[in-house]
Parts: sequence; C-alpha cells; structure tokens
Amino acid sequence: MKEVRPTSVLVVANETLIGEELVDAVRERAARGPIRVAVVAPVNLPREGYIVYRDSRRAAAGRRLERALSALREAGIAAHGGVFDDDPLAAVTDILASEEIDEIIVSTHPETKSGWLRRNLVDEIRKAAGERPVEHVVSDVAVHAGANVLVVANETVLGEALLDRIRTRAREGGASFLIVCPQSDPNRGDHPEAERRLRTALSALRSEGIDVHGQIAHPDPFTAAMQAVEDERTDEIIVSTYTGERSGWLRRDLVGRLRSESGLPVEHVVAELAGVEATA
Repeated sequence: MKEVRPTSVLVVANETLIGEELVDAVRERAARGPIRVAVVAPVNLPREGYIVYRDSRRAAAGRRLERALSALREAGIAAHGGVFDDDPLAAVTDILASEEIDEIIVSTHPETKSGWLRRNLVDEIRKAAGERPVEHVVSDVAVHAGANVLVVANETVLGEALLDRIRTRAREGGASFLIVCPQSDPNRGDHPEAERRLRTALSALRSEGIDVHGQIAHPDPFTAAMQAVEDERTDEIIVSTYTGERSGWLRRDLVGRLRSESGLPVEHVVAELAGVEATA
C-alpha cells in the first residue's frame, strides 16, 4: 500500500508561539490526519529606527520557538522551525517558494494588541498562499507571559528614577521592556550619544536579569512611541522627562497625548539630572 505523505503545515507566529491556543490548533489539525509542521518565528523589528541589542530580540524569539517545538513534539507532532530576521510576509513568501507547504496557520495577539493585524498581515499571507488554506489563531498570551512595557526617554534614560521604576516594575511580575530613544537630530544618520546612553542603560538592566531591548527612533517622541505601539504588542507606557519647566516634551503635552491616542496606561517618571541641557 502506498504511504500517504503527511500534510505540510507552516506555522507563523512570534510572541504567541507560547500561547496554548496555537498548540491546541495544531493538535486539532493533527487529529484529522498525519502532519509535519514547520514553524516560522520572525523577529520583532520596527519599521523605522536603529536597533540596539538586536541579538536580545533574536534570542527571545529563539526561546519561544524552542518552547513551541517542545510542546508540539510532546504531543507526538513532527515539528521543526527557525528564527527569521525577515518581515513575516517576506519569510512566508520565501518558504512557500522553497518548500512544499499545504496549509498555513498564523497566530496573532487579539486585534487590540496585534501589530500584525493592524498591518493586515493575515490578509497579505492569504494572498501569498494562493489556494492553500490559511487558519488564523488568536492568542492572548499577555495573560500568561506578562506585560510588554514601552519606555520613552532620551537624555533621562540613565536617570536613577527611571531605572529604579523599571526595576520595580520588573519585580512586580514578568514584564519585558522596550526602551525607545528619539533621535536628537533627525538630519544625522548616526546618534553616538543617544546610542551610548541607551546601551549603558540596557547593559545595566540586562545585568540584573531584566528582559529589555531598545532602539533609537523617530525624533518626535509622540511619533516614536506610536510607531512602537503599532509595531508590536504594548500593554503600558512609561515616559521619562525632566521637570515641567525644563521639559519640551511636557510643554507639548506628550503624556496626555499618548494617553489619549494609545488608549494605554501611561506613567510619567520625572528625572532630576543637573548640568545637562534638557530636550526631553
């Protein structure tokens, strides 16, 4: 009797790889007939901005991938996968061109938290898939994985008030942090001082076991923050500035605008740094 080839299922997910909903969906598909699973874990990278500690994002995606593969293998499902630096759509397109894929399962956060859904990624994957079935699984992993906290700071990123608040928030429960430092000069391609401050802050926090990464971003702090919210799941925001009379950000009502436009909790941390010209 001729052996039946298992159905080849491509799974595409990043943070929701650790969601129970995704594993359950793959198990349900396996119950209908033999399958082999290839898992694609694209690294979360912003559409704009300079990445600092890119490797930390890749390592985090790798840890999620290994947990997902272990869960699938424990369920008796043949599975392999990899971390991809490409945009999710580009990664899927490349795999469809190079491998025999019969079906696709895409897992995202709920619509209110999903940058992939805001960019219509599932619809774009359906177009790329042609006649292949595409299943969309929604997983609210924030309930299990902890909050994603966006931190917006520039010259105050090394202020003890901000670093202490991040440490405290990390102790409150498994949060991960993205620190966004708006560029000081939009006409320059390099930003050595901003990068130095950001690297120093990240190194200090990472040495304490805090899950944190960062990037140099758009010079307007409101735009930089909202781009980050669009790019990936964000549950809350911390904004660090100087005191009111010194802060251009506060004069432009950055905190109030973020609260209004993002719909997220926004906490304001005030830094007292003497001898530094304030822009934040």
